[in-house]
Amino acid sequence: MVNGLRAWLVPERDQVVVDDARERRAIVTELVIVFTVTLGMSGLRSLLSLIDSLLQPAPLSDQKVALNVPQATATLIDFLKQLLSAVQLVAWGALAVYLLWRAGYRLSQVGLRFFRSDVVRAVGLAALIGIPGLGLYLAAYALGFNLTVLPTTLNDTWWRPIALVASAFGNAWAEETLVVAYFITRLRQLGLRENKSLVYAAVLRGSYHLYQGFGGFVGNFVMGLVFGRIWQRTNRLWPLVIAHTLLDVVAFVGYAFLHNVSWLPK
Repeated sequence: MVNGLRAWLVPERDQVVVDDARERRAIVTELVIVFTVTLGMSGLRSLLSLIDSLLQPAPLSDQKVALNVPQATATLIDFLKQLLSAVQLVAWGALAVYLLWRAGYRLSQVGLRFFRSDVVRAVGLAALIGIPGLGLYLAAYALGFNLTVLPTTLNDTWWRPIALVASAFGNAWAEETLVVAYFITRLRQLGLRENKSLVYAAVLRGSYHLYQGFGGFVGNFVMGLVFGRIWQRTNRLWPLVIAHTLLDVVAFVGYAFLHNVSWLPK
């Protein structure tokens, strides 16, 4: 049992470390460019948003931040812009997968081989993360460490559920491919140990949720540790993508219909 726990906490993995100095510089440069364009820049903006919120006279819990907001006054244009935002997220994840493929990795090597059991695993994983995650958010909000998070402020239109599901999948696909499969794989090539790569990936995941407050960072940091370790141990990415999608669908669509529930922060 002790050896099994140690294997989980300190996984060993055969990997090809890039020794050529020029190739290593190319990997580092690629990482900087990719995350400047995608989630790394989101992390910096999120940090600035948190600092701005802390500088406001009102406490964090009295401030609000919305995740899915209207992007146009004309309803059809708003719908199309919502879909384009989701497409952009899917493209970010596709870029990560493409770069790994160009580097010689097969899709199955980074976990993108689908098994029917992935759906069952995903449902269990979503419950494992979602229920404690909601409790953490409510606790952080009550303690004044978090802003009031409004999952959506979209108008009640026929297309709202479609846009929210598209947003959920886009976020899940982008984050899991970029922060787990791509980032950790590249760190392996640079010779970083699994635990250190895992922590770096979790910090990155938490960073672009800082705009929600300290609870948003901590909750997503923990989620990053769990998701990243599962991928390191199983090399299966689809359970993470599906679980993340389910979490966001419940948060986005559920809030749209249940936002008047008395115990939810408003």
